[in-house]
Amino acid sequence: MTPEQQIDRWLDRLTDERHASPHTVAGYRRDLAKLLRFMQGQQLASFDVLDTNRMRTFVAGEHRGGLAPKSLQRLLSSCRSLFRQLNREGQLAGDPLLGVRGPKVRRKLPQVLDVDEAGALVETDSGGKLAVRDRAMLELFYSSGLRLSELCGLRWLDLNLDDGEVRVLGKGSKTRIVPVGRHAVAALRALGAEEGMATDSPIFRGRGGAPINPRTVQLRMKTLALQQGIPKHIHPHLLRHTFASHMLESSGDLR
Repeated sequence: MTPEQQIDRWLDRLTDERHASPHTVAGYRRDLAKLLRFMQGQQLASFDVLDTNRMRTFVAGEHRGGLAPKSLQRLLSSCRSLFRQLNREGQLAGDPLLGVRGPKVRRKLPQVLDVDEAGALVETDSGGKLAVRDRAMLELFYSSGLRLSELCGLRWLDLNLDDGEVRVLGKGSKTRIVPVGRHAVAALRALGAEEGMATDSPIFRGRGGAPINPRTVQLRMKTLALQQGIPKHIHPHLLRHTFASHMLESSGDLR
């Protein structure tokens, strides 16, 4: 069986047995086509003649050719998956990629708002009947570093405004107690005075009194950021990153 036939057979198994998506299979095919071109250029007729040195030469050539580190890591992953399968089937004795590593992928630091931008966003006066809700929502996001799903699921009984705390149900159904900044406490008291603080009702309500939809929060934040002229892509998780960054810098109450 030729290397091309072995690859086709493996990709068929991915589709039929593992139900891999067409997008995934196409990605593997593109990566392994690079390996086949290398083997043809080196006049290597089968996978079992590949070794560590040849695979290092292959990776180095792709790197010199301009393939980005992230793409090289994916290429190595595709080759490893094929080699493991050939190994299981007894068609390959060893692992040609043993000890071969691609270049490190530089991780981008998450974008955050600076202090002035964060202040401008949370202090925005959107006007109209949503103004009080928007202020409370943004102050709580920023002062407590909540996830979007956590904020949308909050009810008044989760708040202890006297002690400046909120009980949050997070990932894995784990509960934690989070501090609430004094500006957020003031904004939440204003919202409660306007809409009522029935213990089991959502703090931030959508249609029919149900918890606010996460998409509504995302769109509202985007609109408010545009009104304030903040030149960044504003989304709820950005405020979470900003909370963490500013907390480290301030070592205390963000507001």
